[in-house]
Amino acid sequence: MKNLLLTKGFFPEALLRPTVNYILQTQLSNGCLPWFKDGKADPWDHIEAAMGLSIGGELAAAERAYAWLANEQLNDGSWWANYLDNDAVDKNHRETNFIAYIATGVWHHYLISQDLDFLQRLYPAVKKAIDFVLRYQSPTGEIYWAVAEDGSAKKDALVTACASIYKSLQCAILCAQELNQPTKLWAQAYQKLGNTLRHHPECFDRTWESKERFSMDWFYPVLAGVLQGKAASERIESRWKIFIENNIGCRCVSDEPWVTVAESCELTLALLAAGEHARALSLFSWLHQFMDDDGGYWTGYNFRDDVIWPREKTTWTAGVILLAADALTEHSAASTLFTKHTEFVDWMEKAEIN
Repeated sequence: MKNLLLTKGFFPEALLRPTVNYILQTQLSNGCLPWFKDGKADPWDHIEAAMGLSIGGELAAAERAYAWLANEQLNDGSWWANYLDNDAVDKNHRETNFIAYIATGVWHHYLISQDLDFLQRLYPAVKKAIDFVLRYQSPTGEIYWAVAEDGSAKKDALVTACASIYKSLQCAILCAQELNQPTKLWAQAYQKLGNTLRHHPECFDRTWESKERFSMDWFYPVLAGVLQGKAASERIESRWKIFIENNIGCRCVSDEPWVTVAESCELTLALLAAGEHARALSLFSWLHQFMDDDGGYWTGYNFRDDVIWPREKTTWTAGVILLAADALTEHSAASTLFTKHTEFVDWMEKAEIN
């Protein structure tokens, strides 16, 4: 199958059940979701795969995934960058957007499950993670991308990572509000980060070459709700022809002949957030040519050489396929999490925070 056109109310259960099963079969007994069998795990991609399980109705498996995160959380609220068989394999840095993403995953699962006990159990881990990340917000609003083993900040910031944190802060605030917990400091940090992302590009990529050749830098501010309305549409239009390969997908990097399924799915979500439904539908329809017989999706495709590369099917790619299908069909109670930002963002950015 090379094309799949989805409509509201018609989730492709028969097609994507094997994709849910692919994630399930890769999950370890302790709840961890590695990239693939015998592969590493990292907190961000683990959560992306867990969200796919929630959409697929595998609530118990998703909750095991979040329990694993809570169990592995360090005392200061963080996680190491990578794990293999429960052991940290990279202690050189801890990435702030990886750490904050638990708030997005927990809120997503709560929207679907409506399980208040789950939210109450996981909220302490969310709070510790967000409080850790906000220690590394600079005076000018951006959040440093990583933290060394000794706790010192790696003092530069990435647009993509900060946009992801912006969305995670929104979800953390929603979790706290649901539990009648205070949100003042988080709300202030959220407003400050949003202002910096929108108006101060000089705060990013200060010590390395600009990351604008990466497609995520282009569309993540739209995906996360930093840019909305006309600004979002203009952002999408500005680089569409640079990153899009017709009938294939979205390039990962503008000057490389490589599309990735995950970036293409995330762009699908960003397009929906920008009101570009027809483009979102078309882009997503191209991606099922990369589905393998076991329900997994190949990570990427080199269209110059006509080869699948790398030869791996990651659980997080499967997870974001499910997220995009959910958003297009509005199947689950969390289907609009990444596509309808306006009400919350407008309220937060205009709120009087005392």
